[in-house]
Amino acid sequence: MARSLFPRDLFAELDRLQRGMQQRIDMTPSIRGLGRDGFPAINVGGTPQSVELYAFAPGVDPASLDVQVEKGVLTIAGERKPDTPQPDAKATLHIEERFAGRFRRVVSLPDDVDAAAIEARYRNGVLHISIPRQQAAQPRRIQIQSGDQP
Repeated sequence: MARSLFPRDLFAELDRLQRGMQQRIDMTPSIRGLGRDGFPAINVGGTPQSVELYAFAPGVDPASLDVQVEKGVLTIAGERKPDTPQPDAKATLHIEERFAGRFRRVVSLPDDVDAAAIEARYRNGVLHISIPRQQAAQPRRIQIQSGDQP
């Protein structure tokens, strides 16, 4: 009996291929980082005193993370090991949506940060990077002098 050259559900397979190709296009690296759906997902925000970055990387060994800053660009790189058993000759993996493998995210930093004072902490699958702003960039209140005083 001849085996079919097409999967049982051709449309589901075409949809899977289209989503895979779209992910590759969306993850084109740029100076601002990877596109949506990159791994790890990141949130970047700021206060008058610091820039705060959260990278959501569950299942990543903190020892495999590499955080670097150079010329105003912060890079987070690492690797997440697969947590599913590798399929053997008797097993078939039908859906694999969890990312496993090497990753790299790049974020441009504002000019007013103090790159020498960056702190990074990893807890419960979240990498928190705090980058203080330079003292000269801190907001300060200016005393207004009255014109009546000599």
